Amino acid sequence: MVDELDRKIISILQKDARLSYREIAKKLGIAVGTVYNRLKKLEEEKVILGFSPKLDYSKLGYDLTTIIGVRAQGKRIIEIEREIAKDPHVACVYDVTGEYDIIVIAKFRGREDMNKFVKKLLRIDGVEKTYTHVAMEVVKEDLTLEV
Repeated sequence: MVDELDRKIISILQKDARLSYREIAKKLGIAVGTVYNRLKKLEEEKVILGFSPKLDYSKLGYDLTTIIGVRAQGKRIIEIEREIAKDPHVACVYDVTGEYDIIVIAKFRGREDMNKFVKKLLRIDGVEKTYTHVAMEVVKEDLTLEV
């Protein structure tokens, strides 16, 4: 169970995951050991899955963001999702309702990379159709939510 103190610790880490236990403890007016124990528990319970920097992918050459709808055979959806998720271009894979069964968010260095990826998707056994949207402008891209 995540309580209010856990939420405060998480919120601080979301702003700057480089902070030490001591710095977090000081901000919250609690003991360093408390921060350590809370974070250890949150990691063990898979509330915190890891720590990584927020990146501007366009500055790393990934100028193309796509949202791809995938229609797939029902009995193979989970297997297909897992296969898609392995690709290094893929940021998100969602099992969804509606016209498509799977939504994929992926980033590419250019049209050629995107083209190869979409053709690779269509070769996966059980994929019936894809529909690709190219983001013209990224207005907001942040999976960090206030907890």
